[in-house]
Amino acid sequence: MPLLDQLLQLSALTLVLLIGAAFLAGWVDAVVGGGGLIQLPALLTALPADAPTGAVLGTNKIASAAGTAIASWTYVRRITPIAATAAPLVVCALGGSAVGAGLASFIPRDWLSPIVLLALLAVGACTLLRPTMGLVHAPRHSGRAQVVRAGGIGGVVGIYDGVLGPGTGSFFIIAMVAVLGYGFLEASVHAKLANLTTNLGALLVFGAQGEVWWLLGGLMAIANVLGGFLGARLAIRLGSGFVRWVFLAVTGALGVRLAIDSVTLFT
Repeated sequence: MPLLDQLLQLSALTLVLLIGAAFLAGWVDAVVGGGGLIQLPALLTALPADAPTGAVLGTNKIASAAGTAIASWTYVRRITPIAATAAPLVVCALGGSAVGAGLASFIPRDWLSPIVLLALLAVGACTLLRPTMGLVHAPRHSGRAQVVRAGGIGGVVGIYDGVLGPGTGSFFIIAMVAVLGYGFLEASVHAKLANLTTNLGALLVFGAQGEVWWLLGGLMAIANVLGGFLGARLAIRLGSGFVRWVFLAVTGALGVRLAIDSVTLFT
């Protein structure tokens, strides 16, 4: 289908709302991750019912990759990533994302909200029940143990990102905080690099399948970039405590939204 014909299937109001959702998703994703939990439900609602899963997920990846790229650049300019964590995290995340994207076409669209809801509830509960977790940067591992654990986080979360995607940044952050002992802010730096890699890996697969709405994704990408730039600067200025509270607020709000979607689906 021609690119302009895809866009003409949407009303002007729907397009404006999608661009607004992309901006907000970029801001949230830069601060704490999980912007896809705003952007993906918006696309699920807005795109035609006969749009394949790959079209929804692939279009989401265009905007997500652009926003994550600018957020990564903003973070790295101010906080230097740790090579022994970043390298295995990124490499394994790329491989996992490509594998997951190849499996995504086997998952019905109706399953997305319930699956993401369960993952989100687990992450939110873990953060809420451990109030001091992530407020202090105190790495627990070094050498081979650090490399292996970082690679494991990258591979597992990368597969999830390729298959579904929303909440990937949050899952990277919480895994590094819980497993590696990183502070929320330091974890965010590495999470952005890994998330950028998984977005690009999955986008390559979806693009090869020819299902991406490139023009819509490009418009949403511009909005996501602006939100990502502003969100990253604010997170760096206010630190891990701010990131943690935004994390909990976003997790709670989106959990309610996904719960409503899931109940509606099964009633």
